[in-house]
Amino acid sequence: MSIIKPEIEMVDRSTRSIRYLQHGWPTDLCRWHAHEEYELHLIVATRGKAFVGDHIGDFTAGDLFMTGPNLPHNWITDQVWSEPVNTRDMLVQFSHESVEKLAEGFPEFSQVLKMLQLAQSGILFEGFNPTFARGHMESIRDNKGAERILAFVRFLVRLNEHAEKKTLSVTKLIQPEGGSKHARIAQIVDHITKNFAEGFSVKQAAEMAMMTEITFSRNFQTVTGHGFVEFLNRIRIGQACAMLYASDDQIISIAQNTGFNNLANFNRHFLKVKGMTPSEYRDTARKDLAPQMEITT
Repeated sequence: MSIIKPEIEMVDRSTRSIRYLQHGWPTDLCRWHAHEEYELHLIVATRGKAFVGDHIGDFTAGDLFMTGPNLPHNWITDQVWSEPVNTRDMLVQFSHESVEKLAEGFPEFSQVLKMLQLAQSGILFEGFNPTFARGHMESIRDNKGAERILAFVRFLVRLNEHAEKKTLSVTKLIQPEGGSKHARIAQIVDHITKNFAEGFSVKQAAEMAMMTEITFSRNFQTVTGHGFVEFLNRIRIGQACAMLYASDDQIISIAQNTGFNNLANFNRHFLKVKGMTPSEYRDTARKDLAPQMEITT
């Protein structure tokens, strides 16, 4: 997963104006990538971390997202999910040109273009009924030709009517860049997300990126939108949350398994990120999150 240099995905729309996909977990399709098309993305199962542009947040089954052109994105299921999932994601990709031409022919549809502007930062449709969302996705999947387009348009209209649209990324469009400086920062981001539990200092990161500490810290903040230590701790705390609600492991053990050797330090960072202590989070998770997992996965 790389903030600045995502894999660029080319979508063939020579014979169809929209593309429907669904896949399970794990799969090579789940990767940090970007494409020119908009994407409607429904999480069907599991929970974990959503990466949209410079946004890092939680996702759970039933969450519905829209990403805009060239906005990198990936959804990483928490490591506590050890069993494969047949269907984790349902998604539709479409071009701005298609919707824009539709609005030209039917002015009543022009309001949807405002939603697409928001999607350039990424949208989470908070509170959108997941059963309805899946029904719309299945209708797009199961229809062909003009009927598929009609099903897609109906879904866009319903989403546009939905009031709770949360924008996600401060950086609207992250164009892939080939500069060696950006590529080196991307390498560090990849290392953090894959090896978050290992000890990894700013000095080590700067050496890996072949930069001075000052230059590295400045470039990392510019590229990712987060300071190095903040980014590393957010990744670690996110994994700790997954362990807290999915296991009975002692908090000190979870702290150590996510890269915190000092329990007090872990508690301090956890409180800063989540606004509650690890034990409070575990109690909340077991009370509020566990029942949702049984219903939605």
